[in-house]
Amino acid sequence: MTTIQIKHPQDKQRLRRLALSAQGLLATQPFGRGLAGAREAIKHLGYVQIDSISVIERAHHHVLHARVPGFTPDMTNQLLLAGDIFEYWSHAAAFLPMADFRFSLPYKQAIKSGQVHWYKNPDQKLMAELLARIRADGPLRSRDLENIQPKRGAGWWDWKPAKKALEQLYMQGDLMVCNREGFQKTYDLTERVLPSGIDTSTPTTEAFAEHLLAQQLRCHGLVALKGLVYLRKVKGLRPAMKTLLAERVSQGDLEEITLGNGEQFFLPAGALETPLPRASKRMKILSPFDNTVIQRERLKALFGFDYQIECYVPEAKRQYGYFCLPLLYRDEFIGRMDCKAHRKERRLEIKALHFEEHSFDEDEVIAAFAEVITPFKKFQQCDSVSVSRVNPDYLTQRLRQAL
Repeated sequence: MTTIQIKHPQDKQRLRRLALSAQGLLATQPFGRGLAGAREAIKHLGYVQIDSISVIERAHHHVLHARVPGFTPDMTNQLLLAGDIFEYWSHAAAFLPMADFRFSLPYKQAIKSGQVHWYKNPDQKLMAELLARIRADGPLRSRDLENIQPKRGAGWWDWKPAKKALEQLYMQGDLMVCNREGFQKTYDLTERVLPSGIDTSTPTTEAFAEHLLAQQLRCHGLVALKGLVYLRKVKGLRPAMKTLLAERVSQGDLEEITLGNGEQFFLPAGALETPLPRASKRMKILSPFDNTVIQRERLKALFGFDYQIECYVPEAKRQYGYFCLPLLYRDEFIGRMDCKAHRKERRLEIKALHFEEHSFDEDEVIAAFAEVITPFKKFQQCDSVSVSRVNPDYLTQRLRQAL
């Protein structure tokens, strides 16, 4: 098996553009517009991670805003209600294409059988009571648990154990989220939520590996073994994926490449000889949970961008800010922005704007930032924008004038 060594800067640039093109970050509207575009984007990406941090618009909405013109935050729930997507665990909580439902089953069954724990020692009796209640009375919001009596006895359910029981039923597949108001979820029986005709057969480990490989090649362009099984807690998946990759390379379907730092990736045979995808002079402001940046080691290997979200870091140890957003210009990550939406004032505050040590045209970058911040502030329900600090400092005045 021959491994291609990637040493030339042009080959590295080709890999970056293949990855960004596959992510839908180079074209103007790669998936279409509005609701249909959001549906196609989730289908193509395979998942969109859900996150609750609200200093700016939620991450799952931000990911789609960056790719789908005309997207609005209410559209994810429209897709959920229509049965186009469902909510479950990918490597984290996520919206997933309903067509991929069967590939959620191995993890659900592992939890239900006790092979993998969501909660240790789940309260089976309480879970049975909750299921019976939902079966008889219909969908249930988690906050409704505070005001529900179990049918078979006196007394109120204790909030925390009942909430855990509800989440356990959801994670093991007995319940699904059928509606969502912000972060208030409504649960119903899985058989009542699933659209008709959805494949509910459990895939083998080998079939699951084939699905993940196809999905990741589609949405990332090139893949690494570690990324393919990233936080996937399915027994036997890693060796099955390793075997599958070796088979695809030996059959000539995939090529293995090695970067200068020793990182290994796989990509479709001949991809390095295809025309280089074009990169415009548009800038993209990405979420810290964006599909492109969530695998930090891959991000550093391909783009040389050393990124960490610092909201989980003690304030005194933060280098860039609480919730820094990666800035993508052409095919490079050139900076990060720490900002907050003051929604009552309708003002977007840029607390800190940091540019990496790159050789780029400063006027072009400032113009691109000024252009992208207008739709971004509207997405945050803001009318104005302020800038507190810029690094390097000498760009501060020029940026303020541009904005």
